[in-house]
Amino acid sequence: MARRFAWASLPDEQLLQLRLKDLKIAIEGTWLEACLDNLYEELDQRGLRVRPHAWLSDEWFSPDNTPGIAIPFYLAHPRLMRLERKKILDVEGGTERECMRILRHEAGHVVQHAYALQRRRRWQELFGRSSTRYPSYYRPKPASKNYVQHLRLWYAQSHPDEDFAETFAVWLRPRSDWRRRYAGWPALKKLEYVDELMAEIATERPLPAPRLKVDPLTRISRTLADHYEKKQALYVVDTPRTYDRDLQRIFTDAPLRGNAPSASTFLRQNRAKIRRMVSKWTGEYQLTLDAVLDAMIVRCRELKLRAAGPEKQLMMDFAVLLTAKTVHSLYSPSRREWIAL
Repeated sequence: MARRFAWASLPDEQLLQLRLKDLKIAIEGTWLEACLDNLYEELDQRGLRVRPHAWLSDEWFSPDNTPGIAIPFYLAHPRLMRLERKKILDVEGGTERECMRILRHEAGHVVQHAYALQRRRRWQELFGRSSTRYPSYYRPKPASKNYVQHLRLWYAQSHPDEDFAETFAVWLRPRSDWRRRYAGWPALKKLEYVDELMAEIATERPLPAPRLKVDPLTRISRTLADHYEKKQALYVVDTPRTYDRDLQRIFTDAPLRGNAPSASTFLRQNRAKIRRMVSKWTGEYQLTLDAVLDAMIVRCRELKLRAAGPEKQLMMDFAVLLTAKTVHSLYSPSRREWIAL
């Protein structure tokens, strides 16, 4: 029987005043246990002897000093998942499919450090040097075939360790058919190397390491309010403000179309649908898109634009515009640090 918590019935305002350590939640007894069992089964089917331990923390990560995976706390309770969606608009890892995608990625980090794979010359030739400093931002090339595509925002391109973890995740996923999927891609060499390397280390014991819990939820004294204030700031980016000409191409300020609804009202009414659409196209987080939408809505109001014409066409035209602005921001040096996985 699922454990009940008094805070689960609190309104958001009161729940946000709780400290993370006071939630008193754990992985045991939740759906996350089944996901971890699935991961262990996948590793076992590949002959790998690593069994990552897991604990709750404030985000997804895998430390380099212990063979384990930290899982964000909100996934351990439906009430916390609802709060996460309200505050961030996305629940990263909130479905079994997405949770497994991230677990496979984190397991890649565990395997790398458990066998010190980054010390191998061939690993360095294919992925780069693990000692490379993590960038505060990176400029992905969406069309690049040098990297696998697994997690959002072309994450394999951010760092050699992430490149390996993404490649491992694609290799590990059952029925991924990676040979056919990546046929003709330079990234196939990385997948074939991982396939050979995993067969080589399958009979080897991982390096001895303590099974630690790094930054466990039980030691985090920040309130949920502080946690979300910090997390929301990570999603805010400096986006280009040259919207006027583009908005005027989609909407109108012609006096004869004064009976049409205002463009700002049109966007407010359809923002969730537009946000989801563009997030799916670009991989960008919905909260980042929402901040851009806010700026565009304000500009539509200041320009006194009207949404004249077929609603579906207006939505599609605006979604294309938002996509273009999003892709531009991906390449901008002002892009802030992304949330690390």
